[in-house]
Amino acid sequence: MLSTLHHPPRRLSRFFPANNKPRHFHTKPVLSSSQPVTDQSPSSTSPPESQILSIRHSLLSREVTATQLAETYLSRLKLAEPQLKSFIHVSNNVLKEAQSIDDKIKRNENVGPLAGVLVGVKDNICTVDMPSTAGSRVLENYRPPFDATAVKKVKEFDGIVVGKTNLDEFGMGSTTESSSFQVTANPWDISRVPGGSSGGSAAAVSARQCVVSLGSDTGGSVRQPASFCGVVGLKPTYGRVSRYGLIAYASSLDVIGCFGSSVADTGILLSAISGHDRLDATSSKQVRVLQISVSQEVPDFTSQLISAALLESKPLKGLKVGVIRETLENGVDSGVKSTVLGAVSHLEELGCTLSEVSLPSFSLGLPAYYILASSESSSNLSRYDGVRYGNQAAAEDLNALYGDSRAKGFGSEVKMRILMGTYALSAGYYDAYYKRAQQVRTLIQKSFKTALDENDILISPAAPSAAYKIGEKKNDPLAMYSGDIMTVNVNLAGLPALVLPCGFVEGGPIGLPVGLQMIGAAFDEGKLLKVGHIFEQTLQGCRFVPPLIADGIPQ
Repeated sequence: MLSTLHHPPRRLSRFFPANNKPRHFHTKPVLSSSQPVTDQSPSSTSPPESQILSIRHSLLSREVTATQLAETYLSRLKLAEPQLKSFIHVSNNVLKEAQSIDDKIKRNENVGPLAGVLVGVKDNICTVDMPSTAGSRVLENYRPPFDATAVKKVKEFDGIVVGKTNLDEFGMGSTTESSSFQVTANPWDISRVPGGSSGGSAAAVSARQCVVSLGSDTGGSVRQPASFCGVVGLKPTYGRVSRYGLIAYASSLDVIGCFGSSVADTGILLSAISGHDRLDATSSKQVRVLQISVSQEVPDFTSQLISAALLESKPLKGLKVGVIRETLENGVDSGVKSTVLGAVSHLEELGCTLSEVSLPSFSLGLPAYYILASSESSSNLSRYDGVRYGNQAAAEDLNALYGDSRAKGFGSEVKMRILMGTYALSAGYYDAYYKRAQQVRTLIQKSFKTALDENDILISPAAPSAAYKIGEKKNDPLAMYSGDIMTVNVNLAGLPALVLPCGFVEGGPIGLPVGLQMIGAAFDEGKLLKVGHIFEQTLQGCRFVPPLIADGIPQ
């Protein structure tokens, strides 16, 4: 069954040096994801269960109350916070909202699919009853008068927003170190970064401080922290989820994404927040069905997820998978490469047909992304002038008010990107930088289309390394930016991508997780979730529960 590990396909053989064989994985029948949550020993290799489905089963069978569940999560959140610092603000209404759900169940009323589910929300997504700071002093204590559409939908489905998670200021960063309030730690090793900019959302799910969480992804800000923290992260197609209420960084790239401890939970959350929104002109009515874009309601992304007990011996037979050559060459840590190749071989065991795919414009994506993102941010952040938005500094004239408010409100990373973007948009450099970057973006879109016309999904690492030490790259922005090489192209093309943990490399107390990135065609999230669900259920020998939880959180 594992012979493919020793004899990889000819077209991929150059990635398998004789002295660096990929890790072996084994498949076997596992429990249905719809079974109730049970505590497992740290040595267990059972696949991740759907916590959302388990919570629903427990509530409707009256085994537990929403209040009891909320108290459990809040207790874990408070115990972990001194070490992790995942949250900027924790809601005071959690138990009140949980009691409201319990009252509905007692009255035999219908409850939504997210009933009793605690949801963390990245602090650049607006919430009416909590501060929304985007991790910046310029918006400190700002309370929006409305909920973002994604948050509104979570509440409509009876989800409970537990609090606002930490992030790099305005989403500008890859470590969560540029937050103006605190530095979040990685639950696998608190001396390491959780990734960014949605590091707080990823760490909170990894440490089971909440069930699922919302993040935002401009150039990999959901997928890279998902890889670093050993959780599932999904970046939807641009337009799948309304951006209304998402504090803008780069409007043509920003999307709201999902974190969960399993693919099923991530798919359920995506189903809840997706759909056209009249308040967002970029939200789409289109979904992809048999290669044709049609206008219809949002599909149930979990309807095609198959229980492991029902899987055939080759459940992914006929699926064409392209491994992106440029993502497994120089610049990728050997441990990450070996782990990802082991995952690739596992996909072949499941029946996939593998081939090597080259995207010649792939390396151009990183400089193009930073020109475009910085240019858009310089425009979007001009509103924070102390008059229209943002905290106001005392000044004697208008220009001084603008300058002082921004100088005191913005951090160094934000200032640097504003300057970069303003320079790229200036009269003498617009054609040389911004226009050229847009042309590169078109090349990237075309290369992805060609590759996805020939393959069902594309595969790459989610990041070139596992989580690195806090402070290790803070003073070397170019090294930090290069860590986004695996993810930025997907945003430039507007495509969906799923990251799920596939193994470990050395580091930390028990090892550091590595994420596998699966990229699909536009509005093809259902296929990514189906493949990811089968992959995680059949992946044995790995349990992605950080030591902070497995060993118990110290008081």
